[in-house]
Amino acid sequence: MGDANRFIFGVEIEATRGLAMEEPASRMARLANDLVDFPDVDILGLTDNPGGNPNNRPEALGLQLHERGQEVFIGVSCKDHNRNGIESRLWALGSYGFDTVLALSGDHPTAGYAGQAKPVFDIDSVGLLEMMRRLNEGFPPPDRSVGARIPTMRTGFFPGTAVSPFKIKESEYLPQLFKLEYKIRAGAQWAITQIGYDSRKLDELKRYMALKQMNIPLIGSVFLLSAPAARFFHRWGVPGINASAELVEMANKQAKSEDKGRAFFHELAAKQIAILKGIGYRGAYLSGRPSLRRIETILEIEKSFGEDDWKDFARELQYPLPEEFYYFEQDPDTGLASSQINKKYLASKTGFAKNRKRLIQSPAFTLGKLTHDVFFDVKAPGRKLGELVYKGLEKTPRPVQRIAHIAEQASKIPMYGCQDCGDCSLPDTAYLCPESQCVKNQRNGPCGGTKNGKCEVLDKECIWSRAYDRLKSIGQEEQMLDRPVIFKNGALQGTSAWSNTFRERDHHSSNSEGQKSR
Repeated sequence: MGDANRFIFGVEIEATRGLAMEEPASRMARLANDLVDFPDVDILGLTDNPGGNPNNRPEALGLQLHERGQEVFIGVSCKDHNRNGIESRLWALGSYGFDTVLALSGDHPTAGYAGQAKPVFDIDSVGLLEMMRRLNEGFPPPDRSVGARIPTMRTGFFPGTAVSPFKIKESEYLPQLFKLEYKIRAGAQWAITQIGYDSRKLDELKRYMALKQMNIPLIGSVFLLSAPAARFFHRWGVPGINASAELVEMANKQAKSEDKGRAFFHELAAKQIAILKGIGYRGAYLSGRPSLRRIETILEIEKSFGEDDWKDFARELQYPLPEEFYYFEQDPDTGLASSQINKKYLASKTGFAKNRKRLIQSPAFTLGKLTHDVFFDVKAPGRKLGELVYKGLEKTPRPVQRIAHIAEQASKIPMYGCQDCGDCSLPDTAYLCPESQCVKNQRNGPCGGTKNGKCEVLDKECIWSRAYDRLKSIGQEEQMLDRPVIFKNGALQGTSAWSNTFRERDHHSSNSEGQKSR
């Protein structure tokens, strides 16, 4: 990715379940090694248990490719290991020379040995990016209890991140864009999009990044479609990937041809690559388990296009979902995004519109924010009082402290579903508990797996979509992730969150790792 003037092309290589010498793994290894000798492929991406399924580590194949001089990026997700396991893996990746890493929160596990695996999600993609940034600075891992902190050798990670612009609702789409800014502040140096089939959204993402001065390389995902895949996407078979009914109808129609639609789908992928080039993306990333011959065919078709053909393709390749939200108005000349921000969206941010939403606001949010602003915020008028009360409480007998903790829980459990983590993020998530209401415990923004604003696992609205609506009613939605990266302290589980805040033991403390790294 070093040559900024060159459009790069990458291919996804999926890790498989079983030993590296078994046929499925051998088949993917043969493809990967063939692609090393294919001059049009610049980088190979190796997946990390995609879909929440257990597969062989990407490093098993990556080492072979690395020895042959092939640039690869390794996917690292947070669903299967706690922060110590992830740090250990990062040290190994850095030692092997795998510097280009795609940081992912990861899909919720769907299968496992003798039953579904328990997800970990001790940290998320933002925390992972922050960890790599600190390792690149030679910062010693925090909380080494024995002796002085010994500086570590600087790693050379080139961290990347994923972004999902293909969202339907405003409240699930804009937090994805806010989170991309957050990830860049945490250390992301390049980004790759989720799979999608709407050129206008691809253009909108590029325009939004320019507007907010997010100057990192952006790579667009291209999936080699088929009729079964389109139907699977339409059923939300893969978290975060949407396929409109119109796209499915088109795919089914083409599948009835003599070649099962192969020629059409090859051309479709080639058109997507041309669009990405035309819009100004840094590269394209092809997935869908294509064979070498199909990759060659797609690239041959793309090379046959005229310089401006992409403009017609961009108008043609727009498959939005019903009532999909756009941040920018549509340009009538190009069919893509204009420079004009959505007028209805701007109107929804006016005082009258916000006042209407405020009237129907959740009492839990109103009361929680009021209490925070009066007592818990570092500049709150009642902060000193709270500090004095809890400083004195620590000198009382344990039964007295226990009674105070029970009283705290008596208010927080019925109102917020508190799980007694001791490191409370209610102020960070608009007073929606990420421990009880998010299956991935996401404290640093939404994952990319929502389905029309709903959780990929639970049949209920994503807490970050709800948080956006709550904060918009008071004009604070754009600042929802304007804060240090949150790392929950597991040592505080079962202790008083109020005491931990006032005594500066939780992540809100100026002494926390997130606050110090800001």
